[in-house]
Amino acid sequence: MRIPRHLAIIMDGNGRWAEQRSLPRALGHHHGVETAKIIIEEARRLGISYLTLYAFSSENWGRPDEEVGSLMSLLNTFLERELETLLAHRIRLNVIGSIDRLPEVVRGTLLRTMERTAGNNDMVLTLALSYGARDEILSAVRTLVDEAMHGRLDPACIDEECFSGALQTSGMPDPDYLIRTSGEIRISNFLLWQMAYAEIYFTPVLWPDFSPAHLHEALAEFSRRERRYGLTADQTQDDDND
Repeated sequence: MRIPRHLAIIMDGNGRWAEQRSLPRALGHHHGVETAKIIIEEARRLGISYLTLYAFSSENWGRPDEEVGSLMSLLNTFLERELETLLAHRIRLNVIGSIDRLPEVVRGTLLRTMERTAGNNDMVLTLALSYGARDEILSAVRTLVDEAMHGRLDPACIDEECFSGALQTSGMPDPDYLIRTSGEIRISNFLLWQMAYAEIYFTPVLWPDFSPAHLHEALAEFSRRERRYGLTADQTQDDDND
């Protein structure tokens, strides 16, 4: 089975999972965290080098305060509880997003976990927290404009590589594959620049029900995809034979 080097997942459906069972939405998020733990470990076992999880969007701040508070508490507990697992499995924690908006205690735990796992190199786990792709792109534009205005950058030199280097994902390969759960068919302001040539897989399975078997099914579909990057099938086959 062909494995993507960089897998991105939009973990959607926690609230609906709880509502379908007449449970509080917080319980749906709790089960979603447990699913994330299982999928992270399975992705690492399969040899995926980069796993990026859309954990909390910039738009999610508009949810009820009680739900946001519950999500922040769950995040903090997850980071504290899973540190030893990350260390044991040589997983490095990374983050993208406006983390200055996170509660101080969560931000502190996040930064400590990133520092403790900085030397790990079996897999890079990136959490998108308080993240929005449009905000990321605008921030990159502002950075490049500032560099140009102060004479540190020739605007004529701004190409795709230069722009990618100004994004928060600098140094990471673009995602090869995006999985979105819960049946929604959109990418919701997630890695808009980086997803230019990603294969996309939508599944109706709600995130708390997403199992390693579902992951394997999605990856089997990725193996069947022919990635041409705007070229013809014959051209890509020639490249593969070189």
